[in-house]
Amino acid sequence: MDTSKPNPNGEEFDNLYLDMNGIIHPCVHPEGAPAPETEEQMFIEVFKYIDRLFAIVRPRKVLYMAIDGVAPRAKMNQQRSRRFRAAREAGEKLVKEQELDAKEEALHASSASSFSPASIKAAHKAHFDTNAITPGNPRR
Repeated sequence: MDTSKPNPNGEEFDNLYLDMNGIIHPCVHPEGAPAPETEEQMFIEVFKYIDRLFAIVRPRKVLYMAIDGVAPRAKMNQQRSRRFRAAREAGEKLVKEQELDAKEEALHASSASSFSPASIKAAHKAHFDTNAITPGNPRR
């Protein structure tokens, strides 16, 4: 799609202003789709979202992407504690799932059937840790 051509809807815009929080968070926590598994996938989703908006609006002069500055310390502490608690709970859930998988495997290994738990349930994949987009994170 050539976005340098006139907008097919007949409306022309000089500027497009984007609040990146409204783009990043839906890309990290998509509705009706799996969350990105890596930071690279998250960036790809953000870029696709921006490209789609740009193709719809086709600003002729300015594309302004606003990214929040440093959050107040109290907000950082609150968000980080909430997200780290969620990460801990996810880790505990993974340990429980692994324990159940081990019990199931032991149960089926002792039976004479050709059933294989590994053939039913894939190995757990590492996923993108949303703590990476939390205020106060050294990477952000």
